[in-house]
Amino acid sequence: MTFRYSKKVIENFLHPKNLGEIKNPDGIGKIGNPICGDVMWLYIKVGKKKGKEIIKDIKFKTFGCAAAIATSSMITQLAKGKTLEQAKKVTRNDIADSLKGLPPIKMHCSNLASEALKKAIEDYKKKKKIIKNFNLSGNSN
Repeated sequence: MTFRYSKKVIENFLHPKNLGEIKNPDGIGKIGNPICGDVMWLYIKVGKKKGKEIIKDIKFKTFGCAAAIATSSMITQLAKGKTLEQAKKVTRNDIADSLKGLPPIKMHCSNLASEALKKAIEDYKKKKKIIKNFNLSGNSN
């Protein structure tokens, strides 16, 4: 099977943006595809801007094919600086379009990237709720 990657995919594969791990992240999204073997970890740090929660920093670690690495790189670029609500709305098609297209057989990679981001945001919200409930119950210092 032969397919071509766009220059944008190759660029994000060879020179990925926001690669790495965030120490003490506010949220972590981990997702994998057992069929192809791709595994992604997405780390977010949340801050406030004009009273809204934004993704202040975002990094990823991905083990997978060129498309998996490129889509991970692209989701970080699309989400950084956005509010949590805006970031949750980034779709697999937004990722693919930003990469100037993906071969149909590789579209699942963009789906993994958008799901990893959603999981990181959900993880953050769950942790925040636990801390809030903990503090409300009088168990704070």
